Amino acid sequence: MQTIENQSFDQERALYGSDGLLIRKCAFTGPADGESAIKECRNIEVEDTLFNLRYPCWHVHNLIIRDSEMTDMCRAALWYSSNIEIENVKMHGIKALRECRNVKIAGSDIVSPEFGWSSRDVEMKDTHAESEYFMMRAENIRFGNVDFKGKYSFQYIDNAVFENCRFDTKDAFWHARNVLVRNCVVKGEYLAWYCENVTFENCTIIGTQPLCYCRGLKLVDCIMEECDLAFEKSEVVADIKSPVISIKNPKSGRIAVPAVDQIIRDDADSKAEIVVAGSIVG
Repeated sequence: MQTIENQSFDQERALYGSDGLLIRKCAFTGPADGESAIKECRNIEVEDTLFNLRYPCWHVHNLIIRDSEMTDMCRAALWYSSNIEIENVKMHGIKALRECRNVKIAGSDIVSPEFGWSSRDVEMKDTHAESEYFMMRAENIRFGNVDFKGKYSFQYIDNAVFENCRFDTKDAFWHARNVLVRNCVVKGEYLAWYCENVTFENCTIIGTQPLCYCRGLKLVDCIMEECDLAFEKSEVVADIKSPVISIKNPKSGRIAVPAVDQIIRDDADSKAEIVVAGSIVG
């Protein structure tokens, strides 16, 4: 493996087509403002390096990036790439990851609208992220100890596990399929509408009008705070450990709560069983 160290590159396709590079303490920045510095490369390791130019890592396979920074000028940093490891990296450019597969991200800081679209086999842990439309249409996801803030996250995802995470996000999990959310705090309005086969286990769910129009929805030992008009037209089995403000027209299944301020039944198709403090009501 060839080592490139303490160099600066600003030309177009500076290291295009390389195979077997260790890039250490370098900078991709400068007045030439060149794009696609590491495009169509293989077997690349990057350490302690600055990315300040657009589209640096497209069609790169077997890529490791550690202890580095991608600034807000580093637009669309990783696209169409595979077998990627990212550790202790600031990813601050828009659309930083898209249509990639087999990606591991750890200990990083992500500030990137439209991050992760249509990516597959993504693992993320011990990471902070801020985004809009985060991970849309991604598949085969596993997150652990991720702190996320943004809007419209995890829409249309398929096959995912989230554990010990904190999500502050409006319109999360819309149209999501085959998802397990365990030991998480999920705060935001209109949670998981139109989802299918989604389970929340030992979670705290906060916000108005959650979990409507769902199919195969399960809640196991969850707390619901500030939740009103919940479960409208949903097929649901729920065991809730806290009082709920209101439940509206759940379609089918069973909802158990210790208390509920209001049950709304103004739809003839609302046939779910509601159990309050051990007694069937409504």
